[in-house]
Amino acid sequence: MLKTPLTELLHIDYPILQGGMAWVGTWELVTAVSNGGGLGILGAGSAPLSWVADQVAQIRAHTNRPFGVNVPLFNAVADELIAFCLKERVPVLTTGAGNPAPYVEPARAAGVTFIPVVASAQLARRLERAGVDAVIAEGQESGGHIGSVATMALLPQVVDAVSIPVIAAGGIADGRGLAAALALGAAGVQMGTRFVCTTESIAHDNYKQAIVKANERSTMVTGASLGHPVRCLRNPMARDYEELERRGATEQELVEFGTGRLRDAVMLGDVTHGSVMAGQVAGLVHDIVPAAEVLRRTVAEAEQVLGRLGVLANAALCEQAHGR
Repeated sequence: MLKTPLTELLHIDYPILQGGMAWVGTWELVTAVSNGGGLGILGAGSAPLSWVADQVAQIRAHTNRPFGVNVPLFNAVADELIAFCLKERVPVLTTGAGNPAPYVEPARAAGVTFIPVVASAQLARRLERAGVDAVIAEGQESGGHIGSVATMALLPQVVDAVSIPVIAAGGIADGRGLAAALALGAAGVQMGTRFVCTTESIAHDNYKQAIVKANERSTMVTGASLGHPVRCLRNPMARDYEELERRGATEQELVEFGTGRLRDAVMLGDVTHGSVMAGQVAGLVHDIVPAAEVLRRTVAEAEQVLGRLGVLANAALCEQAHGR
């Protein structure tokens, strides 16, 4: 069993977090991941406080294991959501898409583990000084809202910049990705796209099948003109959005065109006119299985990979010892 500073910090069995995906990261998936030994994370997205409160109640009714809540700071009621999480002493709080610094001290006072998503080593360094417990270094391979640096380049730079645990996100869907992240200095990983395709995920089967059928070139990025790039599967909706950007559509036109498209894909199964957010690892996802099976497979494969690397390292040391 892989034990890292992350498993110790969060009191979980496996160093794997489930991404807090809007519409997908509901109590059903969260509890399945947490009960399976990872950390399930509720995706607050743009949801109101009443929905988040109900989801947290459901999570607590279905698991006694640690779990988290992700609050995107663009949510109009982000302050209320974070205040609720601290009052309820949610075990783990993650944030993204904004400045989390004002929430660090209140989280520490409440005894809530605070782990923001970062897209640069500079931000990670600043947040460590502010007192966060760990950071999620998310590369541009991710699905949904992304940064501008790839995980392979971003992760080791963030690891070098801070002394707190670093969680790798973006481009990870199996044990090889977990092993690679550990080799680059991460204490664990966060996976999103892989957990969409689980039996407990409430995402429509059309959404799941679109990911299963995808390959490494099936995604594209839109929204860069707004300063909020989003990675999703290539479909008519994404191409239409891309064309609007090319023609210089206004911010209002782009926002109106994109509003509700993720919900249409996840809940209604409209994979033609909905936004099918997924990472570049969609091409590595070939089946729909229980979340616990994803966790078990990922850790088992990572242990196999690390074992092979250990054999190679020992062989190299033996050669050095014999002066070869």
